[in-house]
Amino acid sequence: MSNYSSDDIGNYASVFSALSNPHRLQIYTLLSGCCTPGSRCDIDAVTSCCVGDLGNELDIAASTLSHHLKELSHAGLINMQRQGKQIICSVNPDMLNAIRQFFHTNTEITDEPETSR
Repeated sequence: MSNYSSDDIGNYASVFSALSNPHRLQIYTLLSGCCTPGSRCDIDAVTSCCVGDLGNELDIAASTLSHHLKELSHAGLINMQRQGKQIICSVNPDMLNAIRQFFHTNTEITDEPETSR
């Protein structure tokens, strides 16, 4: 039996759907650059980036970048805030914690190899 309501499952499905696009996953990875493989991510040190800087990092049209950022924002994965003429994007630390908790709650990893019969 699941610990999640159908609304929760729907929300997680939206999050994973947003991340299933290679460009959106790349954008999210760039924004969450504080997390290097094999280390713990310091949620308080989550980085932010100007949309223009993201555009310089990626080889996609500005309109496509805008679309992907909107999808990530609608899924609750990133925060977007206007500062003058710039739009600053950052990983939503609450959602990052929720995803981490989702996987922690729903998986059990053991170091024991499976035995063959």
